[in-house]
Amino acid sequence: MFEKLKEKLGGFKKILGGAIEETEKEAVTAGPANKKIETNKEKAPEPSSKEPPRQPEKIGVLGRIKAAVLEQEFIIDEKSLKDHLWELEMALLESDVAVPVAEKIVDSVKTELVGTRRKIGSDKGEIVGTALRRAISKVISVDSFDFDVFIKNSKKPVTIVFVGVNGTGKTTTIAKMAERFKEQGYSVVIAAGDTFRAGAIEQIEKHADALGIKIIKHQEGADPAAIIYDAVQYANARHKDIVLADTAGRMHTNINLMDQLKKVCRVNKPELIIFVDEAVAGNDAVERARLFNSAVPFNGSILTKADADSKGGAAISIAYTTGKPILFLGVGQSYKDIVKFDPDWLLDRLFE
Repeated sequence: MFEKLKEKLGGFKKILGGAIEETEKEAVTAGPANKKIETNKEKAPEPSSKEPPRQPEKIGVLGRIKAAVLEQEFIIDEKSLKDHLWELEMALLESDVAVPVAEKIVDSVKTELVGTRRKIGSDKGEIVGTALRRAISKVISVDSFDFDVFIKNSKKPVTIVFVGVNGTGKTTTIAKMAERFKEQGYSVVIAAGDTFRAGAIEQIEKHADALGIKIIKHQEGADPAAIIYDAVQYANARHKDIVLADTAGRMHTNINLMDQLKKVCRVNKPELIIFVDEAVAGNDAVERARLFNSAVPFNGSILTKADADSKGGAAISIAYTTGKPILFLGVGQSYKDIVKFDPDWLLDRLFE
């Protein structure tokens, strides 16, 4: 998972670490000359009353580096990083990280490193790795929303509507979430709200039967808002905890289906709207998430097929682009193959 991005970040750590190493060597080489300067400064005579006092000599970057060397430190200057930061941006873009997100990460790394004093002999790879980890953490940790705590503390039944485009694994994700809720001791009802796609009702009904979960369905072509409404009423009457509502896959450009989705949310007022897309879709998934969020604001995302995603760009970009957290990752075909997303979990895999 995310092997290509991990490889690129590892290569960048090595390259930039080497550049910082060269900066340290230059500073150490230049250091002794500064000792004489410092000594002369200490012995400089007081200016006579007949002569105007000398203005203190401005010390440039090299002078600051020399001064730092006397304290067994060196300063990382921007010149030594400039070309390599461009290489980092290219590596991120090649890993399907969205342009504004790549720029944000590069700027954060630059801010973290440029002008800072570091101990001579310190681990340069560790310095770069720490800066990278912090930069990526900033773009994926957009919200402290805890899904499980929210469900636990919410009035029941909790209605969750799943949205997204066709073929991204939305129906299978609903089944995985149903299994997860069952394991946590919640009772679940599924609403077969995708009445547009042929075979959609049968598909989700098979999942419900396999999991032993009640499904509320109407005939093909029925009003999804009415189906989900009936599922919520059933859950209220039977004291069920969770209603998981499927909807037809659609592109944001399909005006009729988007209006239908808005009606679903207006009529049923779900506690959560979750966007589902494939991690392997990369920048396409990021753009779709942005457009969906502008049309029907959602609370968070689930990325499917994360186990097949070697680049990792969507996982890094979607949260920052939408301002909404990634909630879960689909990591396999079985009902149990879904993991709660945690920024540290992702960072550990990129920097282990």
